[in-house]
Amino acid sequence: MLKIENLHAYYGKSHVLHGVHFGVSAGEIVSLLGRNGSGRSTTAKAIMGLVDCEGSLLWRGQELLGKKTFEIAHLGLGYVPESRDIFPNLTVEQNLYLGQKSARKAGRWSLDDMYQMFPRLKERQNMLAGVMSGGEQQMLTLCRSLMGDPDLIIIDEPTEGLAPKVVELVAQYLKELKKRGISVLLIEQKLTIAMDISDRCLVMGHGSIVFSGTPDELRKDSYTRKEWLEV
Repeated sequence: MLKIENLHAYYGKSHVLHGVHFGVSAGEIVSLLGRNGSGRSTTAKAIMGLVDCEGSLLWRGQELLGKKTFEIAHLGLGYVPESRDIFPNLTVEQNLYLGQKSARKAGRWSLDDMYQMFPRLKERQNMLAGVMSGGEQQMLTLCRSLMGDPDLIIIDEPTEGLAPKVVELVAQYLKELKKRGISVLLIEQKLTIAMDISDRCLVMGHGSIVFSGTPDELRKDSYTRKEWLEV
């Protein structure tokens, strides 16, 4: 589905990504791991057309480079940024409806699906999103992206700052995505979650992919974990 080749990205004169190369297949969960500053979030932004880049970003054979972010989203890619970016002065339910691509065409996910996965959102449906806790806002952002019915969803640090019980909910949620045939590119620092739910793990260092393999292969690769992941 997604094929990235020789991807370079820049912030002004700063060269951040150096020839990134990987792919994500249909129904696959791929975790992109690495320390802060390794280029993981920049990779997500590059896919969504949010940074200057060159190389090749193919989505189902169609080049994404040069397209605007809303055009990329309408092709079937969803993005959950680390910053969450909810609409604070709208209610939870209004935020969810804003995620829909079309009010006339039903997608794979309904409002009831969101409330079933995260009952806390059901309890907060008429509350202004800006007064919710960080964990609740993270749930809302995840669900709002799903309401757009993406075929691949890029999720940046979904468990950052969340309580352990909520982290478990997020892990279950990601497994549910796979059951429904949605591909996931997960940017995560918590190795336990990534190892548990991923089909493949990628490790980034200094703007390049330094490891690609299964979770079992990464578990056995003590050098990669020590050199590129452990603090």
